[in-house]
Amino acid sequence: MDIIELTRKLGAAIQRDPRYTEHAMARQANDQDEALQDMIGQFNLLRMSINTEMSKEDGEKNDEKVHKLNEELKACYGKIMDNENMKRYQAANDALEAMMKQINGILALCVNGEDPETCDPTPSGCSGSCSSCAGCH
Repeated sequence: MDIIELTRKLGAAIQRDPRYTEHAMARQANDQDEALQDMIGQFNLLRMSINTEMSKEDGEKNDEKVHKLNEELKACYGKIMDNENMKRYQAANDALEAMMKQINGILALCVNGEDPETCDPTPSGCSGSCSSCAGCH
């Protein structure tokens, strides 16, 4: 079995993992939540309005309007993040990302010569690759 075939098997195993399943179900619940989708649409409109206002020349830009739009944007974001489906999605997304970070960390350690049977990325998030590191803790 070659490395690509093994990778496909890993991908299939990831898709069978409960963290992946929960993420997919939470994403679907978000997509079907009309109130949440309306809030996200409003958020995007507010963000575009802010960008439009901010891109105006200094004499044409209305700082008071930008401030008001920013406040509306923050309030809208707060409502989005308070939505139960969004909370479920965020928790599922965090769990899936943690799993992927651990998988990627193990792979990076193996590429650096660690024993695949015993290597484990540290809780600090070190992947073993210094090329992407901002420095040791």
